[in-house]
Amino acid sequence: MTDTGEVEALAADGLRWLLGAARDTGRGGLGWPVGPSDDEVDPMLYNGTAGVVPVLLEAWRHFGDDRYADVAVRAARSLADAVDGHDDDSLYFGRTGIALVLRAVHRALDCPEADAAAGRALAGVRSRFDGTRWGELFELMGGNAGIGLGAWAAGDPELALLALEPYARTAEPTAAGVTWEFRAGVPERLHHVSHGTLGIAYALASVGAAAGRADLVDLARAGVADAVSRDEGGPDGLLIPHSAPQYRPDVVQRYSYGWCHGPAGDAQVFRLLRDVLGDPGWTELADRCWHTVTGSGLPQRLRPGFWDNNGRCCGTSGVLALACDRMAEQGDSGDFAGVLVADLLARATRDAEGARWSNVEHKADPSTLEPETGWAMGNAGIVRELLRYARVCGGGDPAYAFTWPDQPVVRVQDAEPIGPAGADAGA
Repeated sequence: MTDTGEVEALAADGLRWLLGAARDTGRGGLGWPVGPSDDEVDPMLYNGTAGVVPVLLEAWRHFGDDRYADVAVRAARSLADAVDGHDDDSLYFGRTGIALVLRAVHRALDCPEADAAAGRALAGVRSRFDGTRWGELFELMGGNAGIGLGAWAAGDPELALLALEPYARTAEPTAAGVTWEFRAGVPERLHHVSHGTLGIAYALASVGAAAGRADLVDLARAGVADAVSRDEGGPDGLLIPHSAPQYRPDVVQRYSYGWCHGPAGDAQVFRLLRDVLGDPGWTELADRCWHTVTGSGLPQRLRPGFWDNNGRCCGTSGVLALACDRMAEQGDSGDFAGVLVADLLARATRDAEGARWSNVEHKADPSTLEPETGWAMGNAGIVRELLRYARVCGGGDPAYAFTWPDQPVVRVQDAEPIGPAGADAGA
């Protein structure tokens, strides 16, 4: 197991680089560009300012250093200023995610300006609903499912149900269950969390159970049944292809292993179903996902295009999140988590500016990409998981300071959840 003091030191260096990349947005606000070479800051949760705030809250709680809280408040000020002019409504790319983070800052740090801006953002989201959807995307990251999850966590259950109810009339029956289009007019059907059936099922099950809506939970079961029926990794593993028919086969690989399109994310859906349905049988599916992940060869970069990412969405940090969930819930050995952390340590660039990580695009020249700041591919997502790893290894609280809406809180077997739940889960 990697020395936690070394991990915390790396995380602190990562935070130092992240703070150095912040930009003054006026009125005392701070924002972050996707990469240091970008001219403009970006407010989104996926790879912009809203995605940086959770690691600031994490660092504030972990280190007890009010400097991070002060920066979080300044970041919230820039997000409040960006709400009215932002033209996307989704969780990861738009105003729902911004609202969720603003509300989290208010809950944690008593920031009425952030709370008021969150309310404006959610009202704006509601005003742009066309009766079925908000735009081309119709999944978790950019569509209804994410809006439903984010609205519920931000304390707006009416908007959450408004977003999720259209899935009942748009579901497409399959031999095993149901599926949905992920983008208007695209014939391929995606299966995983970020853009596919399992992400929609996660939102339906999470909000449906919290709202007492058995119809939504049943619809979630049908979506999961379709995805699981496509397994090609059994009997001990679980490996579902990216899509059917294969979406963009010239660019997208048939199998992935991370959070967005692979078993590291699929396992989070099964953890949720275990909790909301009270059925431990779902644990078997999560275990099969883990069997596949740990046997895949990651985090080694076995061939061009295999495991070129350190980040939370598509790479090592997203797998580390699940590894720490399992350590806290099931008492799993920390050996594989230690392998993941050692890889992150080895791949970090560290100098006087701090620490950061570069991902790889093997089809580009040069293939090494500019380090990013945000949650998806950059420092914010990586450092957040490093801090949690250090806590879990030390027997500390496995809960995050900010609970991501598509990652279930840790629940020790036969015990209450460790961490917030319900409509206040974003705090």
